[in-house]
Amino acid sequence: MTAFCNNCGSALPPNARFCSICGTVVAGMPPAGYPPFAPPPRLVRPIFGRQFAGVCAGLARTYGWDVGLVRVFTIIGAILIVPVVEVAYLACWIGIPEEHPSEVQPPQQQA
Repeated sequence: MTAFCNNCGSALPPNARFCSICGTVVAGMPPAGYPPFAPPPRLVRPIFGRQFAGVCAGLARTYGWDVGLVRVFTIIGAILIVPVVEVAYLACWIGIPEEHPSEVQPPQQQA
């Protein structure tokens, strides 16, 4: 697919970031090798895969962390720094919305 400069109209190579004729920056073309921008996933408490309230599972899913490690760090933090972690967990439980049923994909059952 041939791209054209918005300023002078000259044809540009597919990986050009600048127009070779007028020097205008070519907008709207991501650099070669990078995937297109995708918005981050929404922070919600999932319906499936949660143990207590879904706070740890929601944080792990949103940020790409291992849910087991998030749960272990939460328990260790609750034992060592009792009021801070427990209040933060309760605030997340109240503040993070639960996943809407229309967005839910039930887990696949193994045969």
